[in-house]
Amino acid sequence: MTLQQLEYITALDKTRHFVRAAEICKVTQPTLSAMIQKLEEELNCLIFDRSKHPIVPTEVGGMIIHHAQVVLFHVRQLHEQVLTQRDSLTGSLSLALIPTIAPYLLPGFLSLFRKNHPEISLKVAEMRTESIISKLHAGAIDMAILSTPLEDPKILEVPLYYEKFAAYISPGEAIFAREDISINEIPLEHLWVLEEGHCLRNQVLNFCGSKTHTSTYEAGSIDTLVKIVDLNGGYTIIPELHIDFLTPMQKLNLRRIMRPEATREISLVIRHDYVREGLMNAVADSIKQIIPAHMIDGRLKKFSIRL
Repeated sequence: MTLQQLEYITALDKTRHFVRAAEICKVTQPTLSAMIQKLEEELNCLIFDRSKHPIVPTEVGGMIIHHAQVVLFHVRQLHEQVLTQRDSLTGSLSLALIPTIAPYLLPGFLSLFRKNHPEISLKVAEMRTESIISKLHAGAIDMAILSTPLEDPKILEVPLYYEKFAAYISPGEAIFAREDISINEIPLEHLWVLEEGHCLRNQVLNFCGSKTHTSTYEAGSIDTLVKIVDLNGGYTIIPELHIDFLTPMQKLNLRRIMRPEATREISLVIRHDYVREGLMNAVADSIKQIIPAHMIDGRLKKFSIRL
């Protein structure tokens, strides 16, 4: 068994196509096929079901591929340790963000990071928390920015900033007349929320209590929620950074959430064995230039990240 063979099976799992996998690995298709077959013979099992179109892993093959991803992650870590010891910001970075953070961070982050670190090959993806955790465990991504705590002992969380929530209320609602809103007094029957799978949905429902809400539509984005309230009444809960996306007229519909304030913690997360301290600080430094200073974690204002 070689690292090359592990790279071949992970590439084939990703593409589900021998020719495309061979192109990714920069070898001929017969070479890739032969090396994968040798690995199957060595392990005495089929890793891929070639009778399916597109090709898919067998049940045992899925387990083998998962372990191969972890092994390759540690190999990359070994290379990264050498780079770290040289105090060099080079190489690659795979970063993921959740959808309820990406619109506020990603445009500015991409511009700043590429300007300040052109030598780093940056790959950024938007995905939900469940997928991020899975890919971190598998070593498929290096780090992510999402809402914490995750309560996962295999993942290290470094708080970046804290974001308050505001209520966006239609003028037709009785609570519109108030200057601020108690989270415990919000009537759930007119609440519009994000669809299942968004961590922000769970946070909002937790803020509002355990009662069942009766909204008839669950949106895929915060911008859509705002538009629904504008046209259909009711209200929704939006993060602080979304306020700049509102028009002056829409901002009149905002109310502070008080007693207690509703806040979420946003962190940079990595596997517990990640070592590229310099890259983490490069990401954090870019975030600090985008997020308003009053929101930044106090420790991050004063200190660099140390692993």
